[in-house]
Amino acid sequence: MTDSSEAPATYEGVTLDPRANVYFDGACVSHTFFLPDGTRKSAGVIFPAALEFGTAAPEVMELNAGRCRVRMAGSDEWTEYAAGDSFAVPGESSFSIEVVETLGYVCHYG
Repeated sequence: MTDSSEAPATYEGVTLDPRANVYFDGACVSHTFFLPDGTRKSAGVIFPAALEFGTAAPEVMELNAGRCRVRMAGSDEWTEYAAGDSFAVPGESSFSIEVVETLGYVCHYG
């Protein structure tokens, strides 16, 4: 588990894409936003479910609410994460996630 206690509580001066990214029939909903330097991120919620996500670019999932278990592609091990934790996923990969308590998250790309 990684401590993300230094992550900002708010993001100033962002540009928000108001179109919702809805995945898995609404089990995951996020919005993309851009920092003033053009960096792309997304913030969202994942409701209790068992899901599998694919990645194009490397991602860091920063959890700000809830609890889950994550299994990276090629691994048999599940790791538990909760609010305040973060985990990294390589690009061109995937991960399985079992959400135990509704997750709030910010996804950092690249």
